[in-house]
Amino acid sequence: MPKLKKKPALSTGEGETQASAMGGGLLPSQPRLKLSLRLMHGEAIALGPGKAELLEAIRRTGSISAAGKSMEMSYRRAWMLVDVMNRCFKSPLVETAKGGSHGGGARLTPLGEDVLAHYRAMDTAAKQVASAYIGLFENLMNSGFTAKDKAQTEPPDGIG
Repeated sequence: MPKLKKKPALSTGEGETQASAMGGGLLPSQPRLKLSLRLMHGEAIALGPGKAELLEAIRRTGSISAAGKSMEMSYRRAWMLVDVMNRCFKSPLVETAKGGSHGGGARLTPLGEDVLAHYRAMDTAAKQVASAYIGLFENLMNSGFTAKDKAQTEPPDGIG
């Protein structure tokens, strides 16, 4: 691995680096990572950051509907994501109970708990490995580039 002079920034996945999340800050010209891991099963996304967040919300709320609402997502969308996850693995990650006098509900199965823990461990490990290389880019970045320059990234007329 490359030797680095200072600890590199690591994206928390929410558009914020670990340094800024911890009260430190980055200069606009410093590179940062924004990694997003997706576990694929065929062409389907079996698990990614949004589905992991949904599983955590189901664990917290005990309900697919409430979990979806907490993520500003419709029940239908939340249910479709759960359905894809349940079909991608050997057995369901989320089990549901029909409504009734005590209402329905949802919970993570033991496999769901394991898959979520494995995904979070893989995500953390991948970010740690990738962050070791961010220092290689520090002196290669254009220090004069700012977010307002995004509009200038379109190709000139007649090119492309």
